[in-house]
Amino acid sequence: MQSTDDTANGKDAVAIKLVVLSGKGGVGKSTVAANAAVLLALKGYKVGVMDVDLHGPSLPKLLGLQGQRLRTSNGKILPAQIGDNLKVVSIGLLFDCEDDPIIWRGPLKMNAVKQFVENVDWGHLDCLVVDCPPGTGDEPLSVIQLIGEHQHAIIVSTPQDVALADVRKSVSFCRRLDLPILGIIENMSGFVCPHCGNIVHVFGSGGAERMAAEMNVPFLGKIPLDPQVVESGDSGHPYVYHYSKAATAKLFEEAMQPAVELMRSTSRIGALGKRNDVMNGSPTKRIAIPTYRGKLCAHFGHCEAFTVLDIDIEAMKVTSSQTLTPPEHAPGVYPRWVKELGADTVIAGGMGSRAQALFEEQGIEVVVGADAGDPEQIALDYVQGRLATGDNVCDH
Repeated sequence: MQSTDDTANGKDAVAIKLVVLSGKGGVGKSTVAANAAVLLALKGYKVGVMDVDLHGPSLPKLLGLQGQRLRTSNGKILPAQIGDNLKVVSIGLLFDCEDDPIIWRGPLKMNAVKQFVENVDWGHLDCLVVDCPPGTGDEPLSVIQLIGEHQHAIIVSTPQDVALADVRKSVSFCRRLDLPILGIIENMSGFVCPHCGNIVHVFGSGGAERMAAEMNVPFLGKIPLDPQVVESGDSGHPYVYHYSKAATAKLFEEAMQPAVELMRSTSRIGALGKRNDVMNGSPTKRIAIPTYRGKLCAHFGHCEAFTVLDIDIEAMKVTSSQTLTPPEHAPGVYPRWVKELGADTVIAGGMGSRAQALFEEQGIEVVVGADAGDPEQIALDYVQGRLATGDNVCDH
């Protein structure tokens, strides 16, 4: 149950918050944020977009809101409305002349961010998409600290090394703030020729994907530099709406599928007492199991991989399974990494009391004493209440 104050200012009345970040400007972060929000709204979710890129607010143009202004009622800011499911707040909707620069020092900027976070009447939202300014400075730091729980970061990059160097900083930034990373999107990954449709890799390709693997961060997909995306943004007609059948639109949708699953899943919503709430579709549980040679690993700290499984609770079946190599083992690293993956339960053979406490600090349930076996069967036995557990084989 949220406190009265939290519900009133909207911080935690929103189920999921997607914080869109980039290490540097010019990588298409706002284009990704705008199309992600529209795509989720088209799927029937109630979506808010908060543009806190104070010095370069692009969302009014990208979403066709130029000329509109935000209004207030009873001391609250009323977002601009697009259709039934999309609401937008941007600094670009506050000023009469869009060419006027924002020449503000830190305290003024922080006050504007605080107003957007605490004083907007969003109503009910399933998801809030936050378009942050590039880098790891005051504005993204303040937003992340102010908007409360249930946040997940989407980091946008291009394939070039000069962009990837800054993305590494964004990943480290999220980890220091205990902000789970939903994944990295490689934008402008090749140019789609408007004549033949072939893709030419003018900026290279695969750099962000390789970096994601190196840093043990999920990779969401590649979005090419498509002239139709550019034209749509310039004309204020969201690409995924007006070109929903196009190949690039399908890539946007695939990249956002983990966000859709996140919103459907019970495991991402709130504290333990709220994890059985269902927003849309069937409830899903995400379970992480440390493994060695494809079987549950008896000793948690000796595993070579984690199998991460999504279980449809109603159908009692595994809907997805992936095996991931964890980061280098050190106290607290595995719990933070498993949280970034969105899992709410870890099942192990043995685990020390300190490791269990670190997982529980991240809001992750720990089950120990399971026998070595097939991860999918173990996960299914667990959700069906049939998992047999014995002694914790690691008691240090």
